[in-house]
Amino acid sequence: MALRLYDTLTREKRDFVPGDPERVTMYVCGPTVYACAHIGNARPPVVFDVLFRLLRRIYGDAHVVYARNFTDVDDKIIAAARDADADIAEITDRYARIYLEDMRALGVTDPTLSPTATGHIAEMISVIERLIEAGNAYAAEGHVLFSVADFDDYGNLSRRDRDDMIAGARVEVAPYKKDPADFVLWKPALAKEPGWDSPWGRGRPGWHLECSAMIEKNLGDTIDIHGGGVDLVFPHHENEIAQSRCVHGGAPLARYWLHNGFLEMNAEKMSKSLGNVRLARDLLAEHRGEALRLAILSGHYRQPLNFTDRLLAQSKATLDGWYRALGKLGDVEAATDVAAPAAVIAALEDDLNTPEALAAVSALANDANKASDGAEKARLKAEFQAAGALLGVLQEDPDSWFQDGGAEDLSADAVEARLKAREDARAAKDFATADKIRDDLAAAGVVIEDGPGGSTWRRG
Repeated sequence: MALRLYDTLTREKRDFVPGDPERVTMYVCGPTVYACAHIGNARPPVVFDVLFRLLRRIYGDAHVVYARNFTDVDDKIIAAARDADADIAEITDRYARIYLEDMRALGVTDPTLSPTATGHIAEMISVIERLIEAGNAYAAEGHVLFSVADFDDYGNLSRRDRDDMIAGARVEVAPYKKDPADFVLWKPALAKEPGWDSPWGRGRPGWHLECSAMIEKNLGDTIDIHGGGVDLVFPHHENEIAQSRCVHGGAPLARYWLHNGFLEMNAEKMSKSLGNVRLARDLLAEHRGEALRLAILSGHYRQPLNFTDRLLAQSKATLDGWYRALGKLGDVEAATDVAAPAAVIAALEDDLNTPEALAAVSALANDANKASDGAEKARLKAEFQAAGALLGVLQEDPDSWFQDGGAEDLSADAVEARLKAREDARAAKDFATADKIRDDLAAAGVVIEDGPGGSTWRRG
């Protein structure tokens, strides 16, 4: 089966055909480094890490170039530095380091390239100069703005009408704008703010410009895949497309646009006002990184994901079952030249269907628990390891996993949460999910007994 990906621009699932199979390129918008990342910020790096692993499996490690940037100049960064009475670089260096630590703890592979905005100021100025020369941008009162009216395809990605776009972009009403929808490419910097000399005076770039310049410099005019959260479709990615296409004679910025859905906390959008923002760093202090990763991958990347304690407990129990099954194969030498199960690969090649892929790994665990033949065990162990490598899980030794809180430490509350999830699934006639929860609990040493009065459990 060929890799198929859902393209936000065309609103359809398409066969993936790179421009050059010898150099497959992907860019994902990275963090603005002024504070610790919350768990919602972790969904894009985890999701696109799976795609990165899959692309390298298909095309070879040396032929996939993945860039994820750091925005290290921004109003929020300037405010954070002012509040901390610190230099801008202190803030950005600190939170970039923390971000990398957190993502690595979640099993996220370092991208090929990690460009920074401040490392590409000259390239941004060059892009602006070419846009002005082409008539797509204009200077006014120390600012440079992109003229939206001069790009006929503006809005194709988000498919919003003009009024919605103006409202969604939260545009600044300013006398120097020709049109309220025009967006900033360059703006003046105050004396105490970071700034760079330019033909339009000392200033700094607009946020949208940064990614276009970094993509052009590091990956080329047209890349294969551009990814990010659904919140970036408009205005960020819409503006990237406009400025990049205008500066490159109409050439597309990306062949495929991929966007992951929001992560919600207990069915509510994370927000400071609700007090439900959970930092990745805090969750990693309470939970295993692989359990958090599995929870993120438990839903299809394009759909909203409801992140709950029950989901975390279920993800931990699932991993316990997998590690228990893998531990039973511990004395067997894994077979060579064995790939991940076809069902895992087929699921991932179908627009990164991680729920289906995880179900296939659970089936593999069940097979491992029943296996008795040495050759079969060797094959299953190799398939287990290959599937884990694609998904970024099962990267620990089973003994070390259980020494640091495995199935034996599954709390009564966690078991009860799993049983409630099973009851909900059965009530919804989702028997496949109900059976999977029962099997995962059995693998974790918990026996469920169904009776007329309901379900009870005991440790086996």
